[in-house]
Amino acid sequence: MRALVRLLAAALCLAGAAPAAAGPVLLVSLDGLRPGDVAEATARGMTLPNLSALAAEGASAQGVVGVLPTLTYPSHTTLVTGVAPAEHGVGNNLTFDPLQTNQTGWYWYASDVRVPTLWQAAKAAGLTTANVHWPVTVGAPGIDRNLPQIWRTGSEDDRKLLAALATPGLVARLEATVGERYAQGIDETVEGDANRVRFAAALLAADKPQFMTVYLAGIDHAEHQAGPGSAGAKAAIAATNALVGQLVRAARAAMPDVTVVVVSDHGFHAVTTDVNLVRPFVEAGLVTLDAAGKITGWEAEPWLAGGTAAIRLARPDDAALVARVKALLDRLARDPAYHIAAVLDRAAVAKAGGATEASFFVALEPGYETGRDPAAPVTQPSSYKGMHGYMPGDPAMRSTLIVAGPGIRHRDLGVVDMRAIAPSIARVLGANMPSAMVKPVF
Repeated sequence: MRALVRLLAAALCLAGAAPAAAGPVLLVSLDGLRPGDVAEATARGMTLPNLSALAAEGASAQGVVGVLPTLTYPSHTTLVTGVAPAEHGVGNNLTFDPLQTNQTGWYWYASDVRVPTLWQAAKAAGLTTANVHWPVTVGAPGIDRNLPQIWRTGSEDDRKLLAALATPGLVARLEATVGERYAQGIDETVEGDANRVRFAAALLAADKPQFMTVYLAGIDHAEHQAGPGSAGAKAAIAATNALVGQLVRAARAAMPDVTVVVVSDHGFHAVTTDVNLVRPFVEAGLVTLDAAGKITGWEAEPWLAGGTAAIRLARPDDAALVARVKALLDRLARDPAYHIAAVLDRAAVAKAGGATEASFFVALEPGYETGRDPAAPVTQPSSYKGMHGYMPGDPAMRSTLIVAGPGIRHRDLGVVDMRAIAPSIARVLGANMPSAMVKPVF
């Protein structure tokens, strides 16, 4: 009989069923944290007691292979859906805006997500949910207490916007409890993160949500500005380690049986050079500019993504236009001035799980990023010192996964597919995620 029970339990696990003892989960994302920053902290000149303790207590991955492109918004949507951008619909940070009419609008709105999320799965399992600043959460179904990520100008009107889009009354209630104003969405500093952690801790203490997501941006901000491995990046990681400690203590005080999952969305490359991929499209007559350099028309245009760029066509099924763009990209790939590592056609993009709207993807060599000024020379010194967005197969783009909690034994998870994280969390919650495409890993 016992042997039969074990066989049935194994079969249920393989089928993606929930573990026998479900419990609450705190999911914390540290944007841009590289797995080696924790595993090799001492060698890299850092002391990270909270992150190291979680890794020593529970399970951790050698690295997480992300999605195409390795950007924040596509990755964070994969982290809560278990599917690639081709399925979930968030293919970039910024919406495709060839005529620049959306004023640098990002994928803030959950209505763009085409598949169910962990918040919805948790709600369907009868659990309470909360969120602090996770990307693509404006109007997200399934979140009981929601402080979504959004900004426009960083002005006082942004505060009114957030209060209107958050769970009614939540901002005012938490500000009264914490005794300070909630950080502006545009604030990506460690100091902004520290403010959000205080709000998250207050939310944990008061509401005890059984599934809660918290997003911190300060590491990514520092790595863009100063480069990965820089003194500024290390200082941001050390400060964020302290914030993780605050979150873990608050979560365990509220729910002693909580499982803490720490993730990141991508790794980083140091960069030195901007590459202008728009200029050759202008020269080929595929993009038109006015006298001020503003785009006024397009037939094909790069959708910039840091270390890569999706190529969008106004008529993706126009064979003549496809051939014309392919000829241009083939020529650019042969020109060493553009530092192109690979060009993916539509079939290759689909195989990699990239945005369905992309007819091609251009991948740059490490050290080079897509420049944002269509009037710039082919190459010029980069505005950032660090960048991501490169192909997910690049080991430098691997992200972090650390899991600690009841029933999580200490072990090396190896190299993990990012799509496996959401169904793994669903199992811990006792929830069901049938749309996930990869089996759980914890």
